[in-house]
Amino acid sequence: MDANKIPIVSFVSACSGAGKTTLLEKVVDILKQRGLRLAVIKHDAHRFEMDHPGKDTWRLAQAGADIVAISSPEKVALLEKVTGEKSLDEVAAMISGVDLILTEGFKQGGKPKIEVYRAELQKPLASLAEELLAIAGDASPLPGVPCYTLDDAAGVAGELLRYVEGFQLR
Repeated sequence: MDANKIPIVSFVSACSGAGKTTLLEKVVDILKQRGLRLAVIKHDAHRFEMDHPGKDTWRLAQAGADIVAISSPEKVALLEKVTGEKSLDEVAAMISGVDLILTEGFKQGGKPKIEVYRAELQKPLASLAEELLAIAGDASPLPGVPCYTLDDAAGVAGELLRYVEGFQLR
């Protein structure tokens, strides 16, 4: 599928520790059981290291390579030096062959969102009502937006399946 035609949905929250990753793990498992091919893009506001100092890929990047890829029979990874953060669309453009791209984070990505919301954390929603496909949490501060409990990964997965079907009809 063309990267411009792959639906993208971001799982977001106003704060860390709300349960995004746990919910996303369950939703990915359900969607895979339904036969979808998935990609997940994780946003990290901090510096992360996939490469280990002293290893071949690290050494080649240190030597000046702008992009280093590593490939094995089970995995492929691409490491690219960037001078600034890439947009969600730029990262998604590197992905092909999937039915749906899910992200964790990318609050400002401009894509439809599933917001993980915990009333006890006393934080406002990170999303505008018109951006939301659904809320997953203990309460919905927005009437009219579908709300699923954090334990209802099947409900969230169903919402995503409906979105993918509607996206493909466009």
